[in-house]
Amino acid sequence: MRLGLLAMLAIVPPAALAGAQVEEELAANVQSLLHRSVSDYPAPHLVFATDIEGLSWLADMSSRLAGKVPDWTTRRDFLVTVQYEASRAGLDPQLVLSLIQHESNFRKYAVSSAQARGYMQVMPFWVRQIGNSDHDLFNLRTNLRYGCTILRYYLDRENGDLYRALGRYNGSLGRAEYPGAVLAAMQRYWIWRPSSTGSGGADTMRPGVNTSDSR
Repeated sequence: MRLGLLAMLAIVPPAALAGAQVEEELAANVQSLLHRSVSDYPAPHLVFATDIEGLSWLADMSSRLAGKVPDWTTRRDFLVTVQYEASRAGLDPQLVLSLIQHESNFRKYAVSSAQARGYMQVMPFWVRQIGNSDHDLFNLRTNLRYGCTILRYYLDRENGDLYRALGRYNGSLGRAEYPGAVLAAMQRYWIWRPSSTGSGGADTMRPGVNTSDSR
């Protein structure tokens, strides 16, 4: 499985399926809610029922990602931030990892032809709509906070329809290619099941490994 994952990551062209979110006018209450979400910056930490479970997840994901992010500290901070931000937004961290793979191929400074930026290929108009002028979309925490907040917004807007939410995120609503690829990759390469009782995610907010300044 590990060799298959590394081979797959090596041949996927950078941002091969990256698209662009479409700018739309937001209702004032939605804009305010999203602004609050992207402006709150607690230190990321693993969100699992137990620290042992969190460390097991971190070790497993780290081994899968080592071929793309060789530096251990960078890889750890990235994974802790992904897991925290996904859980905070009520998303599956494994889904977010798969989305990042397709959007940027794990390149922090990726820029698409539409000017989408960073790991989760966030369009700059979101900073104007819901953020602050000092928000840097190439910053790890900022990019993942925006990306997870936006995907959560699209998921709520589509009443939980993940295919349509992913289509909106990629700017390809109504086409099956992108959501199908993201979900297939998650099932094939990023799926994770805890060996002990309990589960990591939005329902259990408990501190584990901390990273105070992810950049």
